[in-house]
Amino acid sequence: MTRSVLVTGAAGYLGNLLVQGLAADPGDLETIVATDIREPAQPIDGVTFVTADVRDPGLVDVLREHSVDVVVHLAAIVSPGKKPDRALEHSIDVGGTRNVLEASLAAGVSKVIVSSSGAAYGYYQDNPEWIDEDDSLRGNPEFAYSDHKRLVEEMLAEWRIEHPELGQLIFRPGTILGAGTRNQITDLFDRSIVLGIKGSETPFVFIWDRDVVACLRRGIETDATGIYNLAGDGAMPLRAIAEAMGKRYVEIPAGAVRSALGIMKRLGLTQYGPEQVNFLRYRPVLSNRRLKDDFGYTPQKTSEETFAFFLEARRGEA
Repeated sequence: MTRSVLVTGAAGYLGNLLVQGLAADPGDLETIVATDIREPAQPIDGVTFVTADVRDPGLVDVLREHSVDVVVHLAAIVSPGKKPDRALEHSIDVGGTRNVLEASLAAGVSKVIVSSSGAAYGYYQDNPEWIDEDDSLRGNPEFAYSDHKRLVEEMLAEWRIEHPELGQLIFRPGTILGAGTRNQITDLFDRSIVLGIKGSETPFVFIWDRDVVACLRRGIETDATGIYNLAGDGAMPLRAIAEAMGKRYVEIPAGAVRSALGIMKRLGLTQYGPEQVNFLRYRPVLSNRRLKDDFGYTPQKTSEETFAFFLEARRGEA
């Protein structure tokens, strides 16, 4: 039974939802520790906040001080901004995860729950129609987030062999959407028209943010370990997304998009380069069969319902 939990990246979008939920209904938890380099906007009753970099070697002392049983590791660079620093991102994503594992082992933590990503599978033309957890993790060297998630998972696989005493529960979410989601993906939906790549359906698998939190919580409260994709049932092609928003869908040849992005990046008009074509063209479509059959959780919303919920909330902001 988990008595004490620590959450890294607690000031982030997903981390904040999880911590708020645990504080509102702690169940058997006696101690909730939240860590991040950013101070919370306001204190949360029942939560101990520790300002800490995920790379800080002093993390082991925090774990020991609070007798942490389970660590939920959410800290990662998702949106690097207009001037990405690949070395910095690697040190946080990969180096930070290594530090969390080493600190958890030294402090006697029983389990780490890690938020990986469907991006770890990579954006490739020969991806299976529906990807399950046994399919290869190839990442994409040109996408820092995708590449780093692959590297992290390779590290985790080594640790499962070398340190089986530290349990692992790994989630690979598809595109997470909720009422307040804003990121690189949602930017695609905010434009006046929706641009697609000619000859590609660009299917998205969505997972409601509350479903992600529910799975994290289930992981905290049970002895579940393993690796699970997180996705609602079904997928939405980009054309269907445009139709749902009542926006015009325009297909552009891949070569034209690649050339335009190359020119715009050289001129400093965008941080995205020609590699973004594959990001749209070959999206990994995640199967959630094991999530339902083995982990025992059925997402409350399908991909289509998740997008409809997100869209309704966005319209309500207007």
